[in-house]
Amino acid sequence: MSSETNPRNDSIDSAQTGGPTDLDLAPPDTEPPNDEKISTEENIDSNFMIEAVHYKNEGKIVVLDPKQQDQLRNKGFGEVFNKEYLLNSLESLFLLQNNKIKIYRNKTEYDFSTFLKTLIKKDKKILTKYLIFRDLRSKGYVIKEGFGFGTDFRIYERGEYNKKTSRYVSVGLNEGTNIKASEFAEFIEQVENMGKSVVIAVVERRGEVIYYKTSKMTFFDNKKSKN
Repeated sequence: MSSETNPRNDSIDSAQTGGPTDLDLAPPDTEPPNDEKISTEENIDSNFMIEAVHYKNEGKIVVLDPKQQDQLRNKGFGEVFNKEYLLNSLESLFLLQNNKIKIYRNKTEYDFSTFLKTLIKKDKKILTKYLIFRDLRSKGYVIKEGFGFGTDFRIYERGEYNKKTSRYVSVGLNEGTNIKASEFAEFIEQVENMGKSVVIAVVERRGEVIYYKTSKMTFFDNKKSKN
């Protein structure tokens, strides 16, 4: 993938995907999300159970109990906004799939499938985002929303969230997705200017997530000689 020609040196800076990332990510579960419990660090703590309310019209998931808020904060889930403790959609799906949260709307409790269908109506990319979020979170990383590229996340090593800035930003793509190289390269450059490494997360058709790092190459114009 290449960006537009740089007029200063007649070269093209290219954002290029390399080999697997040095995040040391193990192969993920290739099955699509379902209602079965998956093995994660959250399954170890039998006392970890959260209750939340889904305000569908406002598009927010609120945790009211202060003790449960502390539990979530310690595990890197949720954030305070306008004096409310909110979980985002992906965090809620992850906890719901692991049977660590009960989400209610008008006293009706969601199951995983129903909640996912509700979210898909507002965000067609939610399944792609969730596959990446689930894979990274299951490996022990804390995942937060990124910088607005569409499907991107800030990735924090275990124990670093709220202590250090994220080292990586992951950009999620479905296998076969077409994007403009110039826009893609521009985004990568912006992220790298913030001192972060970009990781491309490609969701294959079977649901498996493969990760690649990006690197830059310079291609010079092939100018014909006058002779």
